[in-house]
Amino acid sequence: MPSLTATDAARRFSDVLDAVEHAGESYTITRHGRAVARLVPAARTTGAELLAFLERRRPDAGFASDVEAVRALLTLDERWPA
Repeated sequence: MPSLTATDAARRFSDVLDAVEHAGESYTITRHGRAVARLVPAARTTGAELLAFLERRRPDAGFASDVEAVRALLTLDERWPA
């Protein structure tokens, strides 16, 4: 895994992100010669994998009330029907 200083990573951030996103590159970011972070491609998943994950888990007893509490905090955009 190639190593970049924090300064170099900041200066080349767009290029580094392009390499991670499009070429699957991973980098170790260093500061003062010590590894402080790793930049790796985000895990990708499919809708089918997400559905299978959710089907293996049951919501807890408070799930429905949590969803209602969050919905009460939302403001609908007038352009979209409720």
